This record gives sequence, structure tokens and C-alpha cells, in this order.
Amino acid sequence: MRSGSRLRLFGVIFDGPAKQKQLTDLESEIGDPEFWNNPEKSQRLMQQRKRLEQAIANSRQVADAMSDIDTLFELSKEGEDVTTEIGREFSSLQGRLEALETGMLLSGENDARDAIITIHPGAGGTESQDWAEMLLRMYLRWAERNGFQAVITDRLEGEGAGIKSATFEINGENIYGRLQSEVGVHRLVRISPFDANARRHTSFASVFVYPQIDDEIKIDIRPEDLRVDTFRASGAGGQHVNRTDSAIRMTHLPTGLVVQCQNERSQHKNRASAIKQLRAKLYEFEMDKKKAEERKVEDSKLEINFGSQIRSYVLAPYRLIKDHRTKLAIGDVDRVLDGDLDPLIHAFLVWKKTGKTAGDNKGELEE
Repeated sequence: MRSGSRLRLFGVIFDGPAKQKQLTDLESEIGDPEFWNNPEKSQRLMQQRKRLEQAIANSRQVADAMSDIDTLFELSKEGEDVTTEIGREFSSLQGRLEALETGMLLSGENDARDAIITIHPGAGGTESQDWAEMLLRMYLRWAERNGFQAVITDRLEGEGAGIKSATFEINGENIYGRLQSEVGVHRLVRISPFDANARRHTSFASVFVYPQIDDEIKIDIRPEDLRVDTFRASGAGGQHVNRTDSAIRMTHLPTGLVVQCQNERSQHKNRASAIKQLRAKLYEFEMDKKKAEERKVEDSKLEINFGSQIRSYVLAPYRLIKDHRTKLAIGDVDRVLDGDLDPLIHAFLVWKKTGKTAGDNKGELEE
């Protein structure tokens, strides 16, 4: 497979020559002596150059991998047993292509932003609270596996086990766009560790994701519209108990939106974090109002209530995770709960963009 060819693999299109021409044109513009006179434009074009360079590198890597596979097939024709090597190379290539396709599918207005995530257990007391904590761990492990930075800004412990709520930030490339796959109700079926009779229980927890809004987007928060309450942060006890009223709860009176932060011992830092969360929620609130009609269509697919789960995690009597939108089913439950969410994220982005589910044709291979 030639590295300069136009390549389509599993629905991912690489066009090396076109990308190279765009980069050449961009380099000419960057070389202009007047280029740095407009900092905002120059920063945007430098980021575009970085994306083009990465796209060209990806195209070359995929072409090289295809060349290696072609070589293995030639060796197979000559009688050598390279079945294991071919399988390994195909598996590696498919994983790389799915990761690249995920990046290509993230083109929404806020997809590239960092995200603020909140988790709330459903009805069911300790069972649902424990499930909410399992989801929190899953997302933190996902961030860790991918090298993203995660910070818990608010965590309210449950009674006996689990959590009553949690808010956390994940910072990294395309976090908001990736985690759109997680918005909705998550259902767990298992033998309860809290039931002395070892009966099977069903638990629910909801996940919401907001984009982190930077200072370039103007969200007007007037001091007179805020009610700020301070309280003593909760903790695990002993030395972890905060002995000062450093935690912040902030209520936006016109909308009724409430945020709180108790992660830091400094009230000033907690206030800054709460303002950031409020800006994100207000942005989402305004976007919802502007796109009310469009959201009606989307909400019919992703309605968030406890009778319409987006994904089921079954641990008993069999073990299976199934996404009800994309139809993707994964039998390795432990792997997913340990943070391997990328196949679920990729399947969701494909479904959202094309309407294709996991059972549909994944794509084609052609030069």
C-alpha cells in the first residue's frame, strides 16, 4: 500500500496528498512577516498546523501498517506460517483506526473542551449509592488509562456505602465530545453485597456532562444574582475532617442552578472552582434554550429518566455490558468497569453520526 495514496479503512478516510497541500499552503501563510500581528488568528493557525501534521503522520503510519500486512500475506503465499502475526497486525491496525475515527467524529462546537461530570444515584438507597461510586471509579480509571487529568471537586458520601453525588473535572483532548456517550441513566444488575439473602438487585445512576467554558465565551454572572453559602466540608473522619467553613455552595437565583465545591481547604479556591462549574452549567442552560426544538429530537433518543437507561451492566446471572443505543455488547465486564470505555465511546460517536449500530457493516478496505 503506497503511503501517498488515498485510503479508506473501516470508514476512516485518509487523504495524504490533500492534507500535505493544505499544510504547504498554511506554512506559506505562517511565513508571512505580518503573521504574528494578529495573535488570535496566529494561534488558531498554529493549532491547525499541528492537526494537519498529526493527520499526515497518521496516514503514513496506517499505510506502513498495511504494507507490513501485505508483506505477511506474501510470506503466507510462499508457505510460511504467519497466521498469528497477521492476526496481531490486523488487531493492532483496527484499534488504531477506531481511535483515529473517534477523533474525526469529534467536530461539534464544544467537543474539544474539557468536561465537568456529575453523578447522582437513583432511588434505592445504599445499592444505588454504591453503584454511583462504581461509576465514579470507572471514569477516573478511564482518565488515568488515557493520561487525562481528573480532579474531584465535590463528593457527598452515602450512608453506609457509596456516594450521594459527585462532581469532577476531566481535562484533556476532546473530553466533552468523548463523554457525550455517557450522558443518561446507567443500570446495574447484580447479586447485592448488601443483601444477607444474596438476592439479585437492579440499581440506577444518572450521569451528566457539561463543557468547561473558558473566558473567551462571555457568560454574565452578576454578584447580585448569586447566593453564596459556606459550610464545613465533609470527609472520611479524623484528620480528614475540615475544621473551617471552607466549602462553597453557590445558587444562581434567576435560574435556580446550584453548584458546590469542597475539595480544597481554601475557601478562595473552592469559590473559583464553583464559579467555573456555574459558568459551564449556565452555558449549557442557555444553549438548551436556544436549541429547544433540536433538543426535543435528541431527548427522544437520550431521555434521562429512570425508565429509559442508555446502558445496562449485568453481573448476574450472566456477565454482559450492553449499550441500548449502539447495540454494542461486551462480555468482559471487569475490563469496562476498570476504565476501558473507548469501544463504547467509539460506537456511540459512529451511531450518533451515521445511525449505524455495532451490528452494521463496519466499513470497507480499498485503495
